[in-house]
Order: sequence, then C-alpha cells, then structure tokens
Amino acid sequence: MKNFADLTEREVLAVAISAEEEDSRIYMSFAEDLAERYPESAKIFEEMAEEEKGHRHMLLEMYEQRFGKNLPPIRRDNVRGFLRRRPIWLTKNLSLDAIRKEAARTQDVGVRRLLGDLAEAEKGHENVAARLTDQILSPDVRAEEDKTRRRVFVLQYVQPGLAGLMDGSVSTLAPLFAAAFATHHNWQTFLVGLAASIGAGISMGFAEALSDDGSLTGRGSPWLRGLTCGLMTTVGGLGHTMPYLVPDTWPNAFWIATAIACVVVFFELWAIAYIRARYMDTPFLQAVFQIVIGGVIVLAVGILIGAA
Repeated sequence: MKNFADLTEREVLAVAISAEEEDSRIYMSFAEDLAERYPESAKIFEEMAEEEKGHRHMLLEMYEQRFGKNLPPIRRDNVRGFLRRRPIWLTKNLSLDAIRKEAARTQDVGVRRLLGDLAEAEKGHENVAARLTDQILSPDVRAEEDKTRRRVFVLQYVQPGLAGLMDGSVSTLAPLFAAAFATHHNWQTFLVGLAASIGAGISMGFAEALSDDGSLTGRGSPWLRGLTCGLMTTVGGLGHTMPYLVPDTWPNAFWIATAIACVVVFFELWAIAYIRARYMDTPFLQAVFQIVIGGVIVLAVGILIGAA
C-alpha cells in the first residue's frame, strides 16, 4: 500500500478514474433501490451517477493524452490516505482539505495542478447535489416522501413490535395469574411467567419472520421484523412477571407481587393504546377501550382458572 503523497501523476489519475467509476455504480445502485419508494430522490442519485460518468470520461481523456491507454492496476483501496467508501449520501473520495494539503506539499508541478483540479471537482459534487435537491425535491415531493418513509417505518418496525407487545402483554396474563392464584407461590409463578414470555417470544418471532418475506408487501427484512416482534413479545410478558421475584419470605409477599404486577399491566395496556393511537391512527379512547377490554377478559380467565 502506497502513501498518497508518494503517488506519481499517472497513478493519481488512475486512482481518480477508478474512484469515479465506482462512485457512479454506487449512485446508480442507490437510485435503483429508491426508485419504487422515493422516485424523486432516485432522480437525484441518477443525476449524480451521470455527473460521475462525465468526470470519469474527462479524466480518462486527460490520462490518454498524457500516458496512453494502459491504466496501472491501482485503486483507492491500495492508497493510504483515501477514505474508505461507505454507502451513504455524499461520502467523498478524499476530503477537500486532504486533497488541498497534498497539493500544497507535492513538489511536482503537474501533480500539484492535477490535485487542485480534483479538489475543485469534488467541491462540484456537493454543489451539484445541493442544486439537484433544490430542483427535484419540492415541498410537495418532500411531504409525499416523508409520508412514504413513515409508512415504511410503521410496516417494518412499529407493526411487528406492536403485535409482539400486545401478544406478550395480553396472552401471558392467563397462564401467569392462573399459576399465581393456584399456588400463591411467587417463585413458581415467576417460572411460569418466564417460560410463557420466552416461549411466546420465540413463537411470535418465527411466525412474523416466516409469514411474509417482504418481497411483495415491502415490509422489509423478515428476520429483522421477526426479531423485533419476538423481543417485544418477551418484554411484554416479562413486564408483569418480574414482580413475582418478590421473596416468598416477605409478609404478604404474594399480594405485594400481585399488586405490583397489576400496576405494570395497567401501564403496559396504556402503552399499547398510545402506540396504536400514535402510529395506527386509532382514536386514543377507542384504542384504550379495545385493549383494556381484551386485557381484562384474559386476566379474568387466568384468575378464575387459577382459583378453581
């Protein structure tokens, strides 16, 4: 690996040509990925890709005029001083300050002039991006893409997380409180709740991941959704299970743990209602009524079975 300051003018041009070609492909891959969801933003990346192609052709002509058609096999990954290209918007090949610093240090007049030109070209990338953004992304387009972005976020994260939280918070009430009122023993109740929470989390995680691969619905990675759903299911169940860690040696330990668990259940159901109102456009009072009714029914079933 060579230092940037040690490159010859020929090698600097070869690295620049390779970098422009790679960046053009990266921008086009961004455009293809965004085209269906954010078509206007995709146009910006398409224009940037064309801009990179134009720079590559300009540099290639310059290289052929000076050194012929044979490019040395050197890329920016072979040069110490080049930033590694990360697939994010407006990542630079090499920072303007770094290029200008190298341009000032080099003693070769041709290389110094070339580095100065490359620095101005990199500055032009930012200006083009800003101009294209202002031209293409009008306020109406931005609003529409923000709406699409919110919809994707809800489908990929909120919906599976909410489904898991609802299942964990509600479905585990019956086995937990059935065990509690059947045994009046906190540790045994905790073990039942722990098993129910983890088991439900694994089941819901696999169910979410295997039910939809996201290719048709656009709901994103099935395993990411499955992980989100599974974790939230487990968290929902553990919330009202943890109070039963109150030691059985305490006076009235069972009733203390049960009272704390009931308070936790209240906040769990309230959180579910808030999320439904916030992201699912469900009226808050309607969401509260629906989730509380379901929770109370499951809770009552568990208590009745446990006390039988």
